[in-house]
Order: sequence, then C-alpha cells, then structure tokens
Amino acid sequence: MPATRQAAWSLVQEWTQSESLRKHMLSVETAMRAYARRMGHDEEAWAVAGLIHDFDYERFPNDAQAADAEHPAEGVRHLRGLSWPEEILEAVLGHAHYTGVARVTPMAKALFAVDELTGLITACALVKPSKAVRDVDVAGIRKKMKDKAFARGVNRDDIVQGAEALGVPLDEHIGLVLTAMQENAPALGLAGIGETASASTTISGDA
Repeated sequence: MPATRQAAWSLVQEWTQSESLRKHMLSVETAMRAYARRMGHDEEAWAVAGLIHDFDYERFPNDAQAADAEHPAEGVRHLRGLSWPEEILEAVLGHAHYTGVARVTPMAKALFAVDELTGLITACALVKPSKAVRDVDVAGIRKKMKDKAFARGVNRDDIVQGAEALGVPLDEHIGLVLTAMQENAPALGLAGIGETASASTTISGDA
C-alpha cells in the first residue's frame, strides 16, 4: 500500500471510529499542509504524516506510555509492513515524547509543533457561542494557553517548544495553524452551528 492520502484516510477509517479523533487527525493534516507550503517541502507527504499520526491511538491508547508498544509504535509497525517511507514513520514516532525518537527532520518537528496546537484551537472554537473557528483569534488562544483549567489535556509546553524547534515566533506559529484551520473549517467540523461539511473524508490541496 503506497503512502498516499487515500491510503492514509482508509486506514484512519478502518482503525478509528471516534469522530472527534478523526477530526483531530484532519486538523493536523491541514496544519501540516500549511507548514509544508511555508517551508517549501512535499505537501502531500507532510499531509499524510499529519493525517496518519494517531490512527492507532484508539486501538492502542498506551496509557503506560511504553516506548516500543501500543501507540504510536504499533501503528508504525503496521505502516512499516506496508513499506511506508521512513521519514513519515520517524515523524509519527517522534510526535510522542516517550518513544525517545529524536525529531530531526523538518517534517518531524512540524508534526510535533502542530499536534497539541490544533487541539487547543479546536477547544477554543467549541466554547464560542457560534462553535466556529472563524471567531477564534491569536490573542484569545494565547489567553487560553495561560488558563491551565481550560483544555487540560493540551500540553502547552509542547506548543511552545515545537515553535522554538521550528524557529517560528509563537504568535506566528499559532496564526499559521489557525488560518489553515479556518480555511478548512467545514471539513474539520468547525464551521459553526448549522453548517456542516459536504464531506469530511477529503481535504483539498488548496484547503
């Protein structure tokens, strides 16, 4: 199975039933596309890395944070058996601290940097009366970052450290990911009350 966007989405559908987790992976895909464009890298490869990064989480949640078992190790073993590129596999392993896999490539650094941030932006959108990401701004996100009671599961340090590793100022990093998600809001379920995507299974390269 080649490492295409279609193949990645098929695996997500097969392995993940949670709609919110699927939307998270779509959000990370969207952010990775934006960063690939910014940094001049292969947009499709980066998008696939973002889309596939948590596909095994539902089956192998890894509460013990084992380095070589459960998520993301089990998923990577499956993908390696399908002969997926090592760059993507290393990025997926590297997005979890506990694997011990260093984030060396730009792809790996970007995946780590956008993962938690997309979750925070989604949380910021869903507490708006409109439930729309269009009503979220960078200042509001920075304010919520300081509120430790808000979206407790989001690791703020990962967001900050991720931006630093990319060499991108934090506000710029947040703004880039926010804009990408706003432009693709319907597919991410963040267009607002009364608005739905025609299909959440595809994301245009122009998203």
